[in-house]
Amino acid sequence: MSSPLLALGKQKLPLRVAQSSVRYAGRQESGADPRNDIIRRALYPSNIRNRASPVGTWRPDVGRRLQRAIPSAQAHETIERAWFLHQRHVRRARMAELERKFESVQTAMETLRQVAPALYAEANKEEDPRARSSAEMELLKKLKGPEKKAIEARIRGLFPRELRIPTDTPPRNGWAYDFAPVARPA
Repeated sequence: MSSPLLALGKQKLPLRVAQSSVRYAGRQESGADPRNDIIRRALYPSNIRNRASPVGTWRPDVGRRLQRAIPSAQAHETIERAWFLHQRHVRRARMAELERKFESVQTAMETLRQVAPALYAEANKEEDPRARSSAEMELLKKLKGPEKKAIEARIRGLFPRELRIPTDTPPRNGWAYDFAPVARPA
């Protein structure tokens, strides 16, 4: 007893070799202005990969080229071991540099503790960035709009967001003459 589904399973169906993707199957190209189609194809390339990609994401000939360049598995393993050895040396050099920097910072902090204990205590004081003083809470109740948002967004101890990076040229919209930073109670 044979069913039509079993017969379909035994048939060899032809592979799709069209250059266009399924994504574009129902679309008709507009005859008047092809720019939209060009932009769409640039942003959403086809998902059929039967040719080499210009950015190197899919290259069908990479196996042949590797076989030609590295003919034996032993040579390939030797190259891999040499690469891993190089990576290990680079990693150890980085770790040694980081340890040296950490030791330098620890020495500087110890010197600061001995020379100026008050500065050392101020430098190591832990502060909760979310904590607000009672004066700040009263000010927040009075403020509205962007001023309130500026105070809420500002995290104490970090570089202020209101400041701009110094540049060689002035901004396009000129100078904000009426800008006044929100006075934050201490």
